[in-house]
Amino acid sequence: MMTSVDTDLIRVLGDPLRLRIVTLLARETLCTTHLVEETGAKQTNLSNHLKVLREAGVVDTEPCGRFTYYRLRPEVIETLAGQFAELAATARANADSKRSC
Repeated sequence: MMTSVDTDLIRVLGDPLRLRIVTLLARETLCTTHLVEETGAKQTNLSNHLKVLREAGVVDTEPCGRFTYYRLRPEVIETLAGQFAELAATARANADSKRSC
């Protein structure tokens, strides 16, 4: 069983601020103003990171007046978690396998 992990998604989530955003959005849907307050990041920097998350399909947006709310797409995280679980199962199943030199 060969498993590949979505390296593009890992790269997207590998940034500390984006991971913090995802963690916050796992708890509730937030607008940019809330995320600025929670992270301390500048609004322009935060908007750039949200764009990356949106383009990667990690978050959805919901316009609300002059604000945009962001919601985490849990199925994306579940898919990545499943890929890691399969990778761990493969490693466990092949723990005694060693290629000779």
